[in-house]
Amino acid sequence: MIDLRFSEEELDTVHDRITGFITETVTDAGADGAVLGLSGGIDSTLTAYLAVDALGSEGLRGLVLPGEVSSEANMSDAERVARDLEIAYDVIEIDPIVETFVSTLPEVEGDHVAVGNARARTRAVLNYLLANHENRIVLGTGNRAEAAVGYFTKYGDGAVDCHPIGNLYKQQVRQLAHHLGIPEDLAEKTPTAELWEDQTDEGELGIDYDTLDAVLALHVDGPLSVAATSRIVGCEERVVREVDSLYERSAHKRAVPPAPER
Repeated sequence: MIDLRFSEEELDTVHDRITGFITETVTDAGADGAVLGLSGGIDSTLTAYLAVDALGSEGLRGLVLPGEVSSEANMSDAERVARDLEIAYDVIEIDPIVETFVSTLPEVEGDHVAVGNARARTRAVLNYLLANHENRIVLGTGNRAEAAVGYFTKYGDGAVDCHPIGNLYKQQVRQLAHHLGIPEDLAEKTPTAELWEDQTDEGELGIDYDTLDAVLALHVDGPLSVAATSRIVGCEERVVREVDSLYERSAHKRAVPPAPER
């Protein structure tokens, strides 16, 4: 594993930079606070803790949005985070909404990717419905590793006003979570978007986060060649090339939708 962790001094600086960013984004938008979808995963949990540090408990409103494939444990963890941080939150079952969408196009039933992405986009609509009503912004929970390989749903969990932890590799997300005193079971739990049954992030990506972080830091974000990265990380060259390919193929997700040149 390539060690990408911060020093203790750097952790305090990173914390202050992110909380300052959240405060500035809310202020610049003329908003009264923020809305955050709580999944029970480490990314949304860390973002919630940082948002409360920045805005106070009254400045953050949570939404817990379980679907058919959401585990009871993760939804319980999501509510636990809201209670620990003393933020107001609502629990809304999204299945009736998703089922309405699917019923209009019956041929998509059974397509777990299409329906899974519809779940993510339904959550985005609800986040913005509440945010617009209460003059808040929507906080994203994406990290640097996910953004680089396009591991998010376009106009779903990617439909937000800002990504407070968007510059942190997954290893750094866990480290900052520990630094802020987030419980161990939340900081180290297996990441999953829960878009379909038994889905896990690393299973779908086909690579563990430590390896992904290292390849991104050394090769995609850094200057090293495929061969050099492979040797240092201790993975096959094909793994480095696949991460490269994911980065290139997902460029459209990280860009404003294009228009023809004038």
